[in-house]
Amino acid sequence: MEIIPAIDLKDGKCVRLYQGDFDQATVYGDDPSVVAQRWFEQGATRLHIVDLDGAKAGRSTNTDAVRAIVQAVSTPVQLGGGLRDEQAVEAALDLGIDRVILGTAAVNDPALVDRMVARFGEHVIVGIDARDGWVATSGWTELSRVRASELLAQMARLGVKRIIYTDIARDGTLTEPNYTATAELVQRGGPAIIASGGIAQIEHLTRLATTGVEAAIVGRALYTGAIDLPAALAALRRGA
Repeated sequence: MEIIPAIDLKDGKCVRLYQGDFDQATVYGDDPSVVAQRWFEQGATRLHIVDLDGAKAGRSTNTDAVRAIVQAVSTPVQLGGGLRDEQAVEAALDLGIDRVILGTAAVNDPALVDRMVARFGEHVIVGIDARDGWVATSGWTELSRVRASELLAQMARLGVKRIIYTDIARDGTLTEPNYTATAELVQRGGPAIIASGGIAQIEHLTRLATTGVEAAIVGRALYTGAIDLPAALAALRRGA
């Protein structure tokens, strides 16, 4: 199972939110590219970037910070937040992004997902952000009437090969992942699942690995020191 450090961008800085609340943001770095270099040097094989301002505004906002991150590290980078039309997806890929993440667009414009998957294949993945099983959109500020399981099934039919599942109620809380909800999305022959939200200990990662998820995104726990990235990578390698 891959561990993917998260870098959330707000006003050009690296922050972490509590349960997706924009009013509860903690700044962990004024230069996100320096943060990216730190995780890369500690062994990260991929980075997860979210343009929080973009997710809320519906358009890419922190482009300069994203570009600086891509230029600072040689590891693949995946990006989400505000990518809601074809031009935004193309622009992100032109920056050197390896995977673009469609979230709100997957709910509001599944035809866009269909077209983007046809053009870019596995470079397009879908983020399913849910609260109590219901999908949230627009930077988690709006709750849809679509169930996470229903959206996953629809995206699988469109050919999406990889899903990021985030339990909003756990995100940034340093409690523990929603193992049950995450495991229910792992299906034989279905899209690979990347888990996100609530990861606070190395033991959470090793338990997630048993659910069959492909990867786990870790944010606040890395920034507070609750999880040491090299130690976590070593624990997964030895199957602890």
